[in-house]
This record gives sequence, structure tokens and C-alpha cells, in this order.
Amino acid sequence: MKTNLLACTLLVFTAFLSVRAQQTDSASMGKAWTLRQCVDYAWAHNLTVRRSELTVEETKVAATQSKFSRLPTVNGQASYGYSWGRGLDPVTNLFTEQEIQSSNVGVQGSLPLINGLNIHNTSRQNQQNYKASEYDLAKSKNDVALSVASLFINVVFNKEQLENAKFLLASSQQQLDRTKKQVAAGALARSEELNMEAQVATNELTVVQRENALALSVLQLKQGLQIPASEPFDVVIPELNPEDMILGLNRDEVYDIAKQTMPEIQSAKLKVEGSNYGVKASRGDLFPRLSLVGSIQTNYSSTSEPEFYTDGTFRYSENPTGQVNRDVALPVYATIPNGSYRNTNTFQNQFEDNVYRTLSLQLTIPIFNSYQSRATYQRSLINQKRAEINEIEVGNTLRQNVETSYNDALAASKTYNSSLKQVLARDEAYRMTKQRFEIGAANYVDYFLAENELYRAKSDLVRAKYDFIFKKKVLDFYQGKPLDY
Repeated sequence: MKTNLLACTLLVFTAFLSVRAQQTDSASMGKAWTLRQCVDYAWAHNLTVRRSELTVEETKVAATQSKFSRLPTVNGQASYGYSWGRGLDPVTNLFTEQEIQSSNVGVQGSLPLINGLNIHNTSRQNQQNYKASEYDLAKSKNDVALSVASLFINVVFNKEQLENAKFLLASSQQQLDRTKKQVAAGALARSEELNMEAQVATNELTVVQRENALALSVLQLKQGLQIPASEPFDVVIPELNPEDMILGLNRDEVYDIAKQTMPEIQSAKLKVEGSNYGVKASRGDLFPRLSLVGSIQTNYSSTSEPEFYTDGTFRYSENPTGQVNRDVALPVYATIPNGSYRNTNTFQNQFEDNVYRTLSLQLTIPIFNSYQSRATYQRSLINQKRAEINEIEVGNTLRQNVETSYNDALAASKTYNSSLKQVLARDEAYRMTKQRFEIGAANYVDYFLAENELYRAKSDLVRAKYDFIFKKKVLDFYQGKPLDY
């Protein structure tokens, strides 16, 4: 039984280790992402892009609100109160000492007729700002795309460097095995084997360094995409076409296209147009304004509820109210109808009977308002000049970026072509030295130098290739082409 239990335990433990190994291998493989997928993911999760999207929503709300400014302003109001002591009856406007319950309901409206085109120009300004914010969002996305492309290509570069290091290690390991056999047969000295072991160790260290560089570049790309470091991740090495390694247009042609496609140029133009409308809108505050104002209201008072109902009889007042004339002092008594008060003038009746309406034209003439309107107008002129300067600056920056990118791409192209020739020469030299080393016509130092020179040349070629690819992609970006493979 103990033997069976031990066997079962070992079997379960072995199965667990197998499953864990499979999970680890699966996790290490990661998810392979293309450059297009990385850019799309970054656009959806980048905080700068999300802030730009909120800015677009904000300017859209402002543009919509300014459109509705042309419509009448309508507000309703309602109140209900209780008062006591000497005061005014809100319905009769007479003084009374009774306790009063009162209510007032009304609707007021105002329609701007003439306001110096302030509303029209403000609406146009907000529309231009809304369009400019959309281009600013596109600019944010472009910046994120360039950053992600740089990180992505750095990962691909390190992957190829790692493959080169592994190839070098495999080659040196193969020579070490061959050298061991020759040393065992007495054809080579023991020192040759030791030299090859040192070379293999050096190449193993190079592989570890390249693995670390690749892991760091993958981590940086994950951070750029807002992906947790623990999540499996890998990239797809793009397949390059021959035309990807060729510069097509010259710098002036690229700049002409960039002026038509880059969103920052369009945004700067729209902001200039918006500032022009802002000047016109602030100037409108210096002119008189004419508005049509109307209202309808009704009210209620508890003191107005009792109404007098006569019974058809009369009585005389107890005190005389005057005399016949100056010469004849005969007292005159007032005739007072007899009857009673009843609360028949109800809340609903008063609301229906007390309705009153007003309609008026209101002219506002700015005379002096602590220099506010004039200062606003002057600030709008300053903002207009600032927008014009910004447009010039954006154009100059774009031109400088295109010129710099073109020169960098041209230099990278020349470096790539030179590195390609160097690899071809070093590869042939290595092949010949390897053959001579295998037959004993060359020593370890010659082989070591040829191998290292070939590795260095291949590393330089990989670096030059991806440096040129990225700078070529930057030029494509300025021509409005998508950043993908």
C-alpha cells in the first residue's frame, strides 16, 4: 500500500509539474501583436488621447450651446409664502395686518433682436474651435502612434539581435565540439579547446545580454500601451518589401504633402479663423443691444378669498360721513348694504382672474462698465495675433521636422547600404577562415576575429536596417500614410 501510495503521489506531482511547464511555455510565448494592433490599442487606452477626446466633447458642447443662443430665453418661476403683521397684500397692494398666504406663478421670456452680431460671431468662433479640437485629437493620436512605432521597432530590433547572438553561439558551440574531438585525437593542443570554451562562454554572455535588452524593450512597449508587465506579450516581426528600403520623394515634395495632411496645420488655421470671429464678437459688446421681453403671470392671496354677498337690505352708518353744504350743517349718513362674506374667490378662481401679461422692447446702451467690454475687445486682438504667430510657428516646426526626418532617413539609407556590403564581405571572409580553421590552416585567433567581425557587421546591419525603417516610416507618416506593416 505504501508503495502504491508513493507511486500515486509521484504520478500526481509529475502531472502537476507537466501542467505548470505547459502553462509557463504558453505564457512565455505571449500574444503576438502587429504594429497596427499596438497603435490601435494605444489610441484606445492612452490617457493623453482620452483627455483630447474630452476636449473635443467640451468644445462640441460649447458650439451647440452657442447655436441655441439665437433662440429666446424662457424661464418660469413659482412661489408660495406665508406672512403676518402689517404688510402689503401681494394682490391688492394694500396694507393689511391679517395673516396672508400668497402664491405667484409666471413665465418670462427674452429674445435678442440686435446685439452687434455678438451671438453670430461667438457661434462661428466656437464652431472653429470645435473643428480645431478634432484636429488636435488627431495630432495626439499621431504623437502616440510615432511613440509606439519607435518602441515596437526597438523590440523587433532586439529580437533580431538576439537571433544573431544565438547564431553566433551555435556556431562557436559547433566549433568547440569539433575542437574537442581534434584535441582528443591529438591533432590540436589543449589550449585550443580552452580558447574555444572561453569563446563559447563569451557568446553565451552575449545571448544573455541580448535577452535582457529584449525583455527591457518589451517592458517599455507594454508601458507605452498601458499593459501590465505580467501579461504575456510578443510582437510580430514585419515582412519587409523591397520598396520599404527606398526613399521615393524629395524633402520639398514630402513637405508639400505634409502641409495638406498634418492635423496641426489645419488646427492652427482654424484657430486663426476662430480668433477673427472672437474679435468681431467682442466688438459687438461695444454696440447697443435690443431685446424683445415678455412675461405672463398670475397670483393668489388668502385675503382675497372672502367675497361680500348682499341680502337686498340696507342700513345707515353709525357715524355721519359729511354734511349737506358749508352753510347748512346737516349730517349725512352713508347707506351700507346688509349681507355676509363667503370664501368663494378660491385659489383656482384667483389664478384665472389675476392673469396679467407684458410685452416690451428693451434697449441696452453701453456707456460705462468699468472698461470691461473695451478690455475684452483688446484681449481678443491679442489672442488673434497670438493665433497668427502660432500658425507660423507650427508651419516652421513642421518644415524643420520634415527636413530633419528626410536627412535622417537619407543618412540611414546610406548607412544601411554600406552595412549590407560589409556583411556580404565579412560573411565571405568568415566562410573562408572557417574552412581554413577546420583543416588547420588558420589558428584560433584568426577564426575568433573573423567570427566577431561577422557578428559585429550583422549587428550593425540590423541596427541600420531598423533605424532606416523607422525613419522611413516617419516620412511616410508625414505623407499621411498609415503606420503599420
